[in-house]
Amino acid sequence: QVQLVESGGGLVQAGGSLRLSCAASGRTFSSLVMGWFRQPPGKEREFVAGISRSGGSTNYADSVKGRFTISRDNAKNTVYLQMNSLKPEDTAVYYCAARLGAVATSRAQDFASWGQGTQVTVSS
Repeated sequence: QVQLVESGGGLVQAGGSLRLSCAASGRTFSSLVMGWFRQPPGKEREFVAGISRSGGSTNYADSVKGRFTISRDNAKNTVYLQMNSLKPEDTAVYYCAARLGAVATSRAQDFASWGQGTQVTVSS
């Protein structure tokens, strides 16, 4: 079982930046494909970004391409989401997720482990 703990959320003005972190334990971190998802108020959870086990491959939702960057530090068992040029529509609870396997995926149902979420609020 993988335990995930997110941090770094908060309130920021439009155009600002935040960096989310997700610390993992319980499994060899380098065996995990990692992802970030978000759930805006009143909406369904959606994919934001994913990263392969080595960090050599990443993928993003179209809505965040060019503004968000996912990265990982396997020595620290941590995955990050750097969010720049934030917009009010980025307001959501952000979740870190993990899955075993070699293939990156954007489908929430493919991820077995989830963090508790961290709130990101972007004011206009």
